[in-house]
This record gives sequence, structure tokens and C-alpha cells, in this order.
Amino acid sequence: MTLHTHAGIDLDLPPAAQPGQALADVDTPSLILDLDVFERNLERMQSLADRAGLRLRPHAKAHKCPDIALAQVARGAVGVCCQKVSEALPFVRAGIGDVHISNELASPAKARMLAALARHARISVCVDDARQVTALAQACGEAEASVTVFVEIDVGQGRCGVADADAALRLVEQIAMHPMLRFGGLQAYHGGAQHRRTRAERREAAAQAAGRTGAVVARLQAAGAACEVVTGGGTGSVEFDLASGVYTEIQPGSYVFMDGDYGRNEWDPATGFGHSLFIASTVMSVAPATRVVLDAGLKSMAVDSGLPLVWQGESRALRYVAANDEHGIVECDDAAARPGLGDQLLLVPGHCDPTLNLYDELVGIRDGKVECVWPVAARGLSR
Repeated sequence: MTLHTHAGIDLDLPPAAQPGQALADVDTPSLILDLDVFERNLERMQSLADRAGLRLRPHAKAHKCPDIALAQVARGAVGVCCQKVSEALPFVRAGIGDVHISNELASPAKARMLAALARHARISVCVDDARQVTALAQACGEAEASVTVFVEIDVGQGRCGVADADAALRLVEQIAMHPMLRFGGLQAYHGGAQHRRTRAERREAAAQAAGRTGAVVARLQAAGAACEVVTGGGTGSVEFDLASGVYTEIQPGSYVFMDGDYGRNEWDPATGFGHSLFIASTVMSVAPATRVVLDAGLKSMAVDSGLPLVWQGESRALRYVAANDEHGIVECDDAAARPGLGDQLLLVPGHCDPTLNLYDELVGIRDGKVECVWPVAARGLSR
């Protein structure tokens, strides 16, 4: 990055990390990816989907990184989900040929952007209102593009989606009126179910969502509107979604990283996903006797799902207890475990999605050394 000063002097910001560099020498705060754990997570999820006979369409809002999407597709994913239209741009540029916008569009401008994308990749999008269908049809007609449209149903999230099968059927009929639009099926996602702590709670929520979805599928099929695809689910509910008999496609995203919030869930030991995402931080002050101060605070991580964990294996001697703009406060319960000035600590962020949105790059580490530096190309693309 080049910084232009008022005097016309160009100052280059040194890279935080370069291939071949030791992890201990990476400048901080930096976003770190343990490549071995990351790759095991990818392979594990793809294996689970393959064994169940379902398509895997990972959610790219979790990582915002085309290199990760390409790694997922290389292992068998059919494409990716994005939550905003602009977020899809870097993925299409990188060669991802199938992108589902797992959200509704807010304006005709978004519909035009989507139609432009559909000239370069297979694009699908959700609707829950007839006016969205009209805007899509007009934009696709002007762009001479075709888009696949999913009707989103509310399966318990209380956010987007139609309330019942009759409302879904009315939208299917609206979609059928426009030659540039194709009805693709249903989206049924229950985001709130992903973070219920016990497996029993998540199983119950997933079963209720699948039951509602199955009833809508049956109603549409009885009316002659076959649902080719039923897409939804997430990392927290995936073991139940795969066995539901309702979904044909799953949309987990955070499994690639397993952030601190997901780490607080109860898991089947056979699930096998591990923490791969960390924030490398440096101890910048050791003045208090029982605490140290890190250089990673609110501008380095999202805290909506709680403060980060200090990564220290089974030990809990170090606790991240407060985040200020540029400082992180870590308390030391064991004086022998207290890190020194300049020591590097790894943090597990509480919520991976918005944390990725704070960084330009992701530093891939293997065997203690930098192997790659991947751009977080979709950061900030929230239109």
C-alpha cells in the first residue's frame, strides 16, 4: 500500500507477512489461517455432504476470500453463497461459476447489478415479495440475462421469508410469468438455530425447520410446482440438516474457521471441525502486575459474539477481558504463564464473518511458516 502525503512523498507500507517468513515475525495484528486445520475442515464437510448425497454450497460471507472459495469448489462444492450482490463480484471475477445470493434485493439498482453478473455466471437469488420478482424481471429483460429465483420461507428465524405455502405458491406463479426468470426451489434457513448451545436444542430447531419446509414442498408439488432444490442449513445444524430428508443442498460457512462462538457449542465428537482462524497479536505493555496489553482491540475483531479466546491449548491461565479501540487487556491467572513484552499471542475471534471484514488479507501458516497470503477481496462489499 502506498501512502501519499501532502508533500508529495510516497511512503510504502511494508507487508505484514511474506511467504517463507516465520509466524513469530508476522506483523500484528494480522489474521492467521492454520492451513492444516483449514484443509481438514474443508475435506470433512465435503465428505459429510457427499455421504449424505447432498450438494454443498458453502457460504462465502464467512470468509470473503476467493482463494478459499476456489479450494472449496476444487473439493466438490457446487458453488458458493453470498449475502449481498456486490459481495459476489470478486468471486465471479475469480472464476466461481455458480453463485447464490441467499438474500432478497432491496432496490432496482441491486436487480440491475445482479442481472449484469448473470451474464458472466450462473446466478440465483431469493424473493419473498412479488415486487422483488417484478424488479428482477425488468432488470433481466434489459440486460438480456437469465436468473434462477428461490422463494425463501420463514422456518423459525423470524427474519426474511414468506409465512406459508400459499404465499410461496403465489410467488412461484409470479416467477413463471417472466421468461427471463426460472423458479429454482426453496430457501429455508434458520440462523438462530446455529448457535443454540446443546445438540439437543439444535436438533429440535432443525427438525422444526425441516418439518415446515417439507410441508411447503409437498404443497407446491401438489400444485404442480416441483422444488428442484431445497437449500439452507448452516454449520451448527448441518449434522441434522444432512439427515432431514428435506434439503438437497446445504449452506454452511463458518466450518472453515470455527470461531469462538461456535467453539462454545456442544458438538458430536465425530463432527471433527477445528479452530483454524486466529488473530496474531503482540504484547505491547506489561506495566500492570496481573495483566498484559495487546495491540489487538475493537478495530481488529468483532465482539458481537463475545470477546476472543487466548489460544493456549488446554490452559486457561490467560483471559482476554476487555477490548478498547487499539488495545486488548489480558489477565494472567498464573504468573508463570504471563507473556513478556513483544511476545506474540494468538486469539480466536468470537465471530469470524465480521472479523474477516476488518482485514485486507489472510495469512496462511503451515509448520510455523507463512505459506501464502490471500486477499480478503470481498471485505467491505455490503451493497
